[in-house]
Amino acid sequence: METRQLRYFVAVAETRHFGRAAERLHIAQSPLSQAIRQLEAQLGAPLFERTTRRVDLTAAGEELLPEAVRILASLDAARDQVGRVAAGALGRLRVGATGLATYRHVPDLVRRLAAELPGLELAFTTELLTPALETALADHRIDLAVLRPPVSDPGLAHHVLARERLVLAVPADHRLAGGPVRLVDLADEDFVVYAAAGSVVGEAAARACRAAGFTPRSTHHADQTSIVLALVAAGVGVALLPSSVLAVAVEGVRYVELDDHASVTTDVALAWRRDDPQPALARALAVLCRPDPRSVPA
Repeated sequence: METRQLRYFVAVAETRHFGRAAERLHIAQSPLSQAIRQLEAQLGAPLFERTTRRVDLTAAGEELLPEAVRILASLDAARDQVGRVAAGALGRLRVGATGLATYRHVPDLVRRLAAELPGLELAFTTELLTPALETALADHRIDLAVLRPPVSDPGLAHHVLARERLVLAVPADHRLAGGPVRLVDLADEDFVVYAAAGSVVGEAAARACRAAGFTPRSTHHADQTSIVLALVAAGVGVALLPSSVLAVAVEGVRYVELDDHASVTTDVALAWRRDDPQPALARALAVLCRPDPRSVPA
């Protein structure tokens, strides 16, 4: 039994007329009649009662019609589904993100993708620092990352989404909680820093402190932003963090602006494997790499 035969059968069954069915199918009546006879021979039962005035379904034809309609609809849906996957309109992307990007940038990305590619499924892994995200991309554990450049792996491409200033997180009762402060005012402070070697935020903060004339005293280390903030709330140190942290309210923590913040910044970027052939990734990047008119500089 061929799909063509089922389509011909449904056309005749719905029109109850071979001539009108042939017109609907844009074929001559002779090959249509021949295809129906072949189908009846294969099934071993007549499907139509033919008279000079009308065509009616037999009991076998009545039984076949809903199944034929269902099969054809299923095939059409499968063809459409495959086409949408091939075009990148459907699919699944695994996305990794740095901890703070989860609060400020990931919601914007999800909103834009949901609006333009509603058939795209996203699976998230968060609270990873940039070095771990690069490794996850290289190991094919994620397909797209929201991280902080520079990107060291030459096999990865990236697109900068935003530039953020650094802000100071201090315990609520800290002497500097009223802000704003200068970096040089932090020379005698204990710092809570990211534990991972190569942390982009940690290196940016250290460079800024050295430019202000001192080396930050790192007394506590954490591998997640939530732990950094918990340690600040506990009063064991201060932390320099990207302005995305302003979206995170933590009891016992105050955020303070820096007077010299203009020279203390870090970027947020999308990163992906250069050789990744996924149509869904290409479509997602086409959406996300366009400027977002709703975005506001940090």
